[in-house]
Amino acid sequence: MADEKKTLFSGMQATGNLTLGNYLGALKNWVSLNEDYECYYCVVDEHSITVRQNPAELRQRARALLTLYIAAGLDPEKNCIYYQSHVSGHAELAWILNCYTYMGELQRMTQFKDKSAKHADNINAGLFTYPVLMAADILLFQADVVPVGIDQMQHLELTRDIAQRFNGIYGDVFKIPEAYLGKVGAKIMSLQDPTKKMSKSDENLNASIYLMDDPDTIIRKFKRAVTDSDNEIRYAAEKPGISNLIDIYRATTGKSVEEVEKEFAGKGYGDFKLAVGESVVDVLKPLQDRVAELSKDKAYIDSIIKNNGERANYVANKTLRKVQKKIGFPERIR
Repeated sequence: MADEKKTLFSGMQATGNLTLGNYLGALKNWVSLNEDYECYYCVVDEHSITVRQNPAELRQRARALLTLYIAAGLDPEKNCIYYQSHVSGHAELAWILNCYTYMGELQRMTQFKDKSAKHADNINAGLFTYPVLMAADILLFQADVVPVGIDQMQHLELTRDIAQRFNGIYGDVFKIPEAYLGKVGAKIMSLQDPTKKMSKSDENLNASIYLMDDPDTIIRKFKRAVTDSDNEIRYAAEKPGISNLIDIYRATTGKSVEEVEKEFAGKGYGDFKLAVGESVVDVLKPLQDRVAELSKDKAYIDSIIKNNGERANYVANKTLRKVQKKIGFPERIR
């Protein structure tokens, strides 16, 4: 029965273009999750403004990301795909949870330290309390599971601590979320520094394959991918560049490491890079075609934004009213 499904929540920032890593590592695997979970996918535009944004670009990117979710195969009837800024409960719950979070906990967050170093001219309070908004995102929907990368694990732990602290004072209000440990997608590394994860914010444009890159750009970036000097296509820890390309080829073709090594035995890196590039082009073309098609249908996308925003607000308000009552805010007169 649908109402017995556990709830899954995930958010993605509307900053920068999504990469092949985002797609193969997460988005592609989310398509079938609604069979087992009640899924909420949030375009987290409130998180985005901890760093200065161009307003017109932020709006355009938020819409592009929502469109991409649908193009990737997430059915907006079966999954709730919405804008964070259209559900005021996120910010309201974040303020309440701020009052149950300690300064010391936030000071320990490694991401705050990293981002402060990167944006030294704009170390704002929002950057500091960012993990509390993230906790509010998750707890607002009573999420059972959250797909998180290693870099966000510390934030999920904090979310659990805040929820347990609140429950300890007021009773059973929040579900305690777990990390989603289902099917894990491929971990795709940078094409220019294969010891680092492929990132949408990489300053070296050749390091990442963006989902909307055209075929020529994709092939060119793979041709420039950093490898090594021994010209043997083999999966090994001392060959991070080639191992990364093998991972990408495996993820796009469904082949095993052994099959890939056998297929390219005796062939050079040039042939292999071209084959990897072509396999990525083949995987991204249907996605790009669908994005182009959806982008032309303004009324359809608008209806999803409206309907899913209303759905998300309905669920969020149930949690928010419960929390407000528990802490002693006066009830609304209806």
